[in-house]
Amino acid sequence: MLTHQRKPVCLSLVSLDLPVRSMVETAATIYQKERDRFHLLLNEPIIRGWEADPQPEPLKETRLLWLEISPYRIVATMQENGAFSYRHLWENGMYGISRYWLRGAAGRSYSQMRLRNYTRSLTLTGQDIPEHLRLEYELWSNKIQLGRYVLNLEIDG
Repeated sequence: MLTHQRKPVCLSLVSLDLPVRSMVETAATIYQKERDRFHLLLNEPIIRGWEADPQPEPLKETRLLWLEISPYRIVATMQENGAFSYRHLWENGMYGISRYWLRGAAGRSYSQMRLRNYTRSLTLTGQDIPEHLRLEYELWSNKIQLGRYVLNLEIDG
C-alpha cells in the first residue's frame, strides 16, 4: 500500500455568484490511509494585508492546509499561527459544517463562527491515487444563502 507521495497540485475555489476566486499551484504530500481514503497536505499562501493587526513575518509563514479525501466525504482544515483558521466538512447530498476561528485583539482568545454548507455534488476520479476532485456546495447562515462555490483539485500524475 502507498505510504506517501509528493505531487504537483492545483487547488482552486470559485464562487458561482460572487466575485470570489482563489487558486494555488504548489506541491503537496499525499498519504494513503485506506483503499479510497487519502490525506493531502500543502502549504497555503498567506493573504497579506487583510488583517487589521498583522503578525510578525515568522508567524505568518506557517499556514498548513490539510484535506481528508474520500469518494463520499471531504474535510478541509487550515491551521496557522496567525489570526484565522477554518474547518469544513462536506458529504455528497448532505448539510455539513463550516467553522471559522478568529483570534481576538489581545491575541489570547478565539471567537468561532459556525455556518452550514450543502454539498450539491462531490466527484473524485483517479485509479490508485486521486487525480481530480470537484466539489460543488452552497454556504448558509441560518436561512440565508451566502453563495455557491466550486472547489477544484487537480493532482498531476
